[in-house]
Amino acid sequence: MDLDTVLMPNGDFVFRDIGGETILVPVRAGVSELDSLFALNEVGAVVWKGVEARSSVQEIVSVVRAEFEIEPAVAEKDVLEFLDVLVERNLIRHAEV
Repeated sequence: MDLDTVLMPNGDFVFRDIGGETILVPVRAGVSELDSLFALNEVGAVVWKGVEARSSVQEIVSVVRAEFEIEPAVAEKDVLEFLDVLVERNLIRHAEV
């Protein structure tokens, strides 16, 4: 995945703030299964919002750097690693162009 990549949610999860925690909740089968929930920290929530907005990876990295005052190389590495996890878990996919 490179910095020009644009990703989008796969449609099976919705972003919810529940009791002060940000959680991705399945909208189909599996709602009752706890391992189908995906909790996000503050940075993860910012990344998810960028994915929902169909921002490029570079744009997401820029927002994370600005909001959390993270060094550019660290922000890029962390965002790319987190996006890889989301892709692996089938929560996001490449956006259609």
